[in-house]
Amino acid sequence: MKVVIPYRPRFPQEEIHKQLETHRFCVLVAHRRLGKTVLSVNHLIKRAITDRKERGMYAYLAPFRNQAEQIAWGYLKHYTSQIPAISINEQKLSILLPNGATIRIFGADNPDALRGMYFDGVVIDEVAQIKPTLWGEVIRPALSDRKGWAAFIGTPKGINLFSQIYDQALNLMSKGDPDWCAMLYSVEQTHVIDEKELAALKVEMSENEFRQEFLCDFSAAQDNGLIPIDDIRAAANKFYRESEYMGAPLIYGIDVARFGSDASVIFKRRGLVAFEPIVIRKFDNMALADRIAVEMAKEKPEAVFIDSGAGQGVIDRLRQMRFDVVEVPFGAQAIDKEQFANRRMEMWWHMAQWIKQGGAIPPDPILQGDLGAPTYGYTPKGPKILEAKDKLKERIGRSPDLADALALTFAAPVAPKLSRSMERAIYGVNDSYDPQEAFESEYWNS
Repeated sequence: MKVVIPYRPRFPQEEIHKQLETHRFCVLVAHRRLGKTVLSVNHLIKRAITDRKERGMYAYLAPFRNQAEQIAWGYLKHYTSQIPAISINEQKLSILLPNGATIRIFGADNPDALRGMYFDGVVIDEVAQIKPTLWGEVIRPALSDRKGWAAFIGTPKGINLFSQIYDQALNLMSKGDPDWCAMLYSVEQTHVIDEKELAALKVEMSENEFRQEFLCDFSAAQDNGLIPIDDIRAAANKFYRESEYMGAPLIYGIDVARFGSDASVIFKRRGLVAFEPIVIRKFDNMALADRIAVEMAKEKPEAVFIDSGAGQGVIDRLRQMRFDVVEVPFGAQAIDKEQFANRRMEMWWHMAQWIKQGGAIPPDPILQGDLGAPTYGYTPKGPKILEAKDKLKERIGRSPDLADALALTFAAPVAPKLSRSMERAIYGVNDSYDPQEAFESEYWNS
């Protein structure tokens, strides 16, 4: 019996299907209204039928279950309607095909529903809005047992999981990896939208919006974004020799976790160089304080700034152990209250200027996403104010813990410590000279 699915791919969908069928991992960056969802749903149906996997399991994943249902469920039912003897489960948003394969709709807002499952193929839609950890911790392991495939589809929204996976795919393709494929289709390539409508969109949208949504430009910054994406990428690619920064003071910024899904972060910075952060999860205040104490005893930083919002217990414990730390309330009055609405805005602003002036950050995709996420504006009285953290967390699906910790290293100016011999040379100090103490001080600060 011949079954004809009512789908006729157009350009460039034919090209995209060829790549999807010949590579295990495909990243499709495409402009709005290209037909990505219809394309990916039909790819799922075809693979579920032709892969011939025993009890095949295939999934369409969007940021939210309701969103996934509205976008893809109707298409899935429509395009499988010509297949006889299918079983539709409206509650689970799943379709069982006659060969025993299942295609199911999921939302990334409930990752627990995905844990423990196996998948032979997954389409991940609107990747930019999905938590970065979902791919590495949940989806990728679920594809391992049966060597399943994955297709990442979406439109750029700055630096985030989607842009990082696209860059990764490009890099692996350039090295000849046969598993990976990266595709990008802007409206100028596809001509899917007629010229008159396109001209109207250019007039109605901001330049950055148009570049992002229709030209597929990952570097298009938000109109009111604090740190431009181009600056963030440049900072992630900068390198300094040790001799160029070791004379600067070592500063710690420590953001203490507020909720179970957040992480405590220790960020270290010397001058223009920020080092790989230490990320700690599921530590209580005492254990976290002990870990910080170990780092401080080993490295003797010139300053340690800790967010007091959730870190008061950690601060108290460190002071009890006679470590010198500075508590920083993010919501408190700024040092320069004429320019900034609070300390959080002030710290982020100075961090942004540092990045623009040559700061180097580790090439961490989550950090880059954190830095590029917040917007800013002005209060009625004039000072600058950063997007509220709760609002930002709701928008990007996570707390910007890494960026907040780095911002804390800009809480206040810090001068480098001086050895006794340097103090005597500069200030004429006349107290007794201890050669061992001078050696230790010069060793740790050189």
